[in-house]
Amino acid sequence: MTRKAVVLLSGGLDSTTVLAIAKEQGFEVYALSFRYGQRHEIELGAAQRVAQVAGVSRHVVCDIDLRVFGGSALTADVEVPKHDSAAEISGEEIPITYVPARNTVFLSFALAYAEVVGATDIFIGVNALDYSGYPDCRPEFIAAYERMANLATRAGAEGNELRIHTPLIELTKGQIVDTGRRLGVDYSLTSSCYDPDDQGLPCGHCDSCLLRLKGFAEAGLEDPLEYQGAQA
Repeated sequence: MTRKAVVLLSGGLDSTTVLAIAKEQGFEVYALSFRYGQRHEIELGAAQRVAQVAGVSRHVVCDIDLRVFGGSALTADVEVPKHDSAAEISGEEIPITYVPARNTVFLSFALAYAEVVGATDIFIGVNALDYSGYPDCRPEFIAAYERMANLATRAGAEGNELRIHTPLIELTKGQIVDTGRRLGVDYSLTSSCYDPDDQGLPCGHCDSCLLRLKGFAEAGLEDPLEYQGAQA
């Protein structure tokens, strides 16, 4: 029987690449996205496009509202930091775009989804090299969460070991883009920007945009997205 996997799908570059990896590995994919009170829903439209083109078995968009807590430029009325280049992103300090405990929350929902559909594998596109310094993207967090997951679920208690896959965690953005190219990912379907305009055009200066552009440059490819002011 084909093994089932839940893939956390934001609609961005990393999660779209992870979905392609899961498909390549032969998993039947159940995609999971969140409407969590983020600044915009452009990424959800991207996630829906990606899921449809990839032919996933089911795509669930789960509604939760992290705006009730705030604490992040993505869930509160706080300005998104902008830079002129990716070199200005240190990764040493936790930026204001960090959403408190977001990956912990998302993985908890993924666990529930996995139990319902009979999956023992979860894929998440965290990265610990070219990233903004979020604590819930580190390998030690994922390892600890996986141990907890196997204690907290019926599947784990019954001996069906659950695995959290992080195939991008030790890759540079350039390597991620190159992996997607090899797998035939259409990055024109994706959206990465924290602060796009009303037409959905990415700003080109937030951490996410700059790291994305860095990845395409390192891979020797042109980002298919159009940017505000022709940034790309």
